[in-house]
Amino acid sequence: MSDDAPDRDVPDLRLPLLGVGAWAGGLAGHLLPAGLTLAVVACAAVALLVVRTRVSAGRALTLCGLLLVFVAVAASALLRQQQLERNPVASLAGEHAVATLELTVTADPRVVEGKYAEQLLLRARVTEVAGRGQVHVLGTPVVVLADDGWAEVRLGSRVRTLGRLSPADGQGAAAVLSVHGAPELIGGPGMWWRGADAVRESLSASVAHRPPSQRALVPALVDGDDSGLDPHLADDFRETGLTHLLAVSGTNLTLVVGFLLVVARWCGVRGRWMYLVGSLGIAGFVLLARTEPSVVRAAAMGTVALLSMGTDGRRRGARALGAAVVALLLLDPLLAMSVGFALSVTATAGILLLGPGWRDALQRWLPRWIAEAIAIPATAQVACTPLVAAISGQVSVVAVVANLVAAPAVGPATVLGLVGGLVGLVWPPVGTLLGTLAALCVAWIVAVARQGAQLPTPAVEWGTGFWPLAALTVLALVVALLAPYLLRRRSTGLACCGLLVAAVLVRPPTPGWPPAGWALVVCDVGQGDALVLHAAPRTAVVVDAGPDPAAVDECLRRLDVTRIPLVLLTHFHADHVDGLPGVLAGRRVDAVEVTRLADPPDGVELVSEAARDAGLQPAPAPYAATRTVGDLRFQVLWPPPTSPTTGPGDGSTANDSSVVLLVEVGGVRLLLCGDVEPEAQAALARTWPGLRVDVLKVPHHGSRYQDLPFLLGLGARVALVSVGEDNDYGHPAASTLEPLAASGAEVLRTDLDGDVAVAIRNGELYAASQS
Repeated sequence: MSDDAPDRDVPDLRLPLLGVGAWAGGLAGHLLPAGLTLAVVACAAVALLVVRTRVSAGRALTLCGLLLVFVAVAASALLRQQQLERNPVASLAGEHAVATLELTVTADPRVVEGKYAEQLLLRARVTEVAGRGQVHVLGTPVVVLADDGWAEVRLGSRVRTLGRLSPADGQGAAAVLSVHGAPELIGGPGMWWRGADAVRESLSASVAHRPPSQRALVPALVDGDDSGLDPHLADDFRETGLTHLLAVSGTNLTLVVGFLLVVARWCGVRGRWMYLVGSLGIAGFVLLARTEPSVVRAAAMGTVALLSMGTDGRRRGARALGAAVVALLLLDPLLAMSVGFALSVTATAGILLLGPGWRDALQRWLPRWIAEAIAIPATAQVACTPLVAAISGQVSVVAVVANLVAAPAVGPATVLGLVGGLVGLVWPPVGTLLGTLAALCVAWIVAVARQGAQLPTPAVEWGTGFWPLAALTVLALVVALLAPYLLRRRSTGLACCGLLVAAVLVRPPTPGWPPAGWALVVCDVGQGDALVLHAAPRTAVVVDAGPDPAAVDECLRRLDVTRIPLVLLTHFHADHVDGLPGVLAGRRVDAVEVTRLADPPDGVELVSEAARDAGLQPAPAPYAATRTVGDLRFQVLWPPPTSPTTGPGDGSTANDSSVVLLVEVGGVRLLLCGDVEPEAQAALARTWPGLRVDVLKVPHHGSRYQDLPFLLGLGARVALVSVGEDNDYGHPAASTLEPLAASGAEVLRTDLDGDVAVAIRNGELYAASQS
């Protein structure tokens, strides 16, 4: 058989190879200087001339095509970059100029966390800009940062506004436009956008009566709108490898368009008319989910999946994947730098190239539909694992099982949600009925995500350096190659399944952690506090819960804590209380105590709701009383009973009302200071003169606002700082840490050392960390 006629049993890799060349061109165009890119092209051309006489005509043609797409995408990337960096908007942004702009909105506004408050972020295309005495007509993308005045601006609207331009710093835009107040509306969205908005609103209305998680997830499945999703639930989806359900993906399009094709076939549509139905379905999906790059990417990958379902699907799918990658990168070279694009292509490639072999092996002893249900998520996960580990530093163990268990509900939820939105436009009661059915399907997916995240090993930490990722890539390749041989026999197939289940249900040991004799562990939960005091085997008192339920839950799992006699929350700021659901989940908790000051209200409400769900009622921590829990003796030193119970909401008042706890265990004294600031620290010094401790939890994440005479006067031998890496607050401050270190204290910080522990061994105090 000739080189130009590959065996029909194997995928045709020529077009996928062109896709790799296009991807390389996009990366070169964005990452390499133009001169170096040209040098690479010249070297490749010379190499092609050398080898073309030594290979067949077909392979020479493939190599030529590879070089051409590399050059085309690299040139497109360079040209796009020049267009973004050298136009009137970019020039004005370099001067931080104030200008009047006419814009066409190209993305829905979404809420983002700003440095001082929440903001709205949206994307738009500038059609006219007036600044520095000149008017320019053009078409260039910008990122808009706005306030609530832009909340009702619809996709497709044309507006005029005054704002300040600043450099975009590689966001795929010519500038960032900061504006205040509502814009002037020049023209509303077109008919197609208004129709898509009507369907989205009808979809949301059809599930508005359902619980929050369900009414947020149904729109996320159908059109990618996850704006109402609780961050804690999003974390559960991330840990269980179900994140792809929260965004527009090829799966969404495959389900929606596949449903339309089935309906069309029921209605007697045949032949080429089916292609028309499919094309209209794809166009409608893109309008419904918006024409952002992620949606276009998902539409392309979904189309590839649909093509792979037909006759000779493996070869057609591989060709379609290669062609889709080349076309997308020519259209938008910036996709070469997109993690989402890489994950979509990798997952699709895994399903196309590995899926049939795994399915056929399983089909020897399982029904075809079960074999496919296992093979599709498994091959996608194996293909994506090295890339996911590089991004997150984790390898999801439960992802395959979670996707397999959730899969039966995804299709019905998506289709019922879409039909409910469409029917609701003309008959709202029926739309609500269909939305309710979709929400019930979604309830199953939510349960899978939440329960999966509570398993002993939902994910394992993995290094993001070269060698750990190289080892993981080799391991993924070995699994990909060996799996068909192992899965084709019932005995080895069941053994593999048993091994996977064991990996999910059995927690692997963490050698050397926690250290023997540990008394206190400061959990690495990012920018926040979560401290664990060892009271007895598998029993601990928890002081603060950090900002992230998943992070504090994982820390407690590493410490094997299953019973918590007391959770003490020093104050109600989010970085100390938002993780409370993670502390309460799956553990016996006897009591929750809080500070006297009920501020800020959002934190108070979150704590009350989480405690109520666990059958608990938060109570103020009793001042000055000495209590004993297991090996711990502790006393609340602050705030006094005369302190206020309501405050002005200025932040500092809440910090100064933090519960300060003095703990004694094994003859060692520890002072846990919450976020008290200099005023409260000085009051503590006056109220408890001569106070001396061995271990100090440095107040307020090592902020520069400290009463240093008070801190240094404590005589601590170990100073612990709970702080998030690369935070925006400048924590911890050298002006705080350097005097503590100079006094002889050993300073450990979670942003550098991970979880840090204080242990007592043979009456001696020592500190340890995971790093």
